[in-house]
Amino acid sequence: MSTRKTLKALVNARRGAIVPGAFNALSARVIEDLGFEAIYVTGAGVTNMNLGLPDQGFMGLAEIAEATSRIRDAVGLPLLVDMDTGFGNALNTYHSVRILERAGADCIQLEDQVAPKRCGHFSGKEVISTEEAVSKIKAAVDARTDPDFLIMARTDAAATHGFEAAVERAQRFAEAGADILFVEAVTKAEEIRALPQRLGPPQLMNMVIGGKTPIFGAEELGTLGYGIVLYANAALQGALAGMQKALTVLRDTRRVDEDPNLVAPFAERQRLVGKPAWDALEKKYT
Repeated sequence: MSTRKTLKALVNARRGAIVPGAFNALSARVIEDLGFEAIYVTGAGVTNMNLGLPDQGFMGLAEIAEATSRIRDAVGLPLLVDMDTGFGNALNTYHSVRILERAGADCIQLEDQVAPKRCGHFSGKEVISTEEAVSKIKAAVDARTDPDFLIMARTDAAATHGFEAAVERAQRFAEAGADILFVEAVTKAEEIRALPQRLGPPQLMNMVIGGKTPIFGAEELGTLGYGIVLYANAALQGALAGMQKALTVLRDTRRVDEDPNLVAPFAERQRLVGKPAWDALEKKYT
């Protein structure tokens, strides 16, 4: 089964599959190695880890396409790719979908913020009109060449126009052809419980550690009917904590020993980057 058909089945099962975010090829390898079923290529993570900047619209199409291509080469799991606002109008959205589909995405996420967008859990967000957002979703649907390629439509309207307006927008997005709906940054537990009852297509719920949405367990979200439980930057936040811990020890003690509670062993790092397979290939050609 293709990764796109696999993802479609995963989403439609509505069992709350946990999808962690990857910010580069090695983080994607770790996610795959630990047995997760799909990977989210996080725009915030690519921006933070590659540019050293906050998630405020600094990432462009080239950066996310390059990250997607490298991750696609490294892993065999389905990839959901953060396409921000489509990097412009409906025509830019059409172009961005074509680029990311060729780069190896199995699904793109398109949101309705005014450009430059910002993290869904930052203050100061604004959204475009429903009509413009719908036109961009229609462009995304028309741009895909594989009918199994999925379009995920995200709305940030809950923060600016309220929960009911966000639900109404999401319904319009479904009518425009979106396969997956994503109502971002809801702030109340009852809203989380209500969304699967209010909207027909499969949905994603974003669990942002330290964000505005109450944290629910994936099992409960699956019981409620969510298709995907997104932890877009758990790996990134874990990596930051690990780097700070290891480097603090190095700074304070002037050495770091091979302590598996502090750093990954040398052999484990080589395993994750596939060195044994490359050694075998080298032997074949020597």
